[in-house]
Amino acid sequence: MASDLSFVEYVRDQMHGAGNVTFKKMFGEYALYIDEKVVALVCDNQLFVKPTEAGRALLGTVTEAPPYPGAKPQLLITEQLEDQGLIVELMRVTAAELPAPKPKPAKKSAKKAAKKAPKKTR
Repeated sequence: MASDLSFVEYVRDQMHGAGNVTFKKMFGEYALYIDEKVVALVCDNQLFVKPTEAGRALLGTVTEAPPYPGAKPQLLITEQLEDQGLIVELMRVTAAELPAPKPKPAKKSAKKAAKKAPKKTR
């Protein structure tokens, strides 16, 4: 079951104040970003937060579950989602502990690629 955009927007609104919060649709589900770091996923209208020591310490007892079959377990956020202050702090500490995204390789221009392509011989 794909997640509803309205639920994803609600989650984003609950995260307001944690940084630059954005989301992207991926395979019918959504990845949530703070300052370009993937911090959480929304799958089947449930919030899964990347596990960090700071996040676990903040939440105390928390359920961990994979967001989709074959995925590593993440922190499943249920009733805590209603507590905006807690969610903002959870997102802040999670983003702070996660590594910066790797830089994307520069795209080659079509002209440069054509010049480097081997020439056809008869």
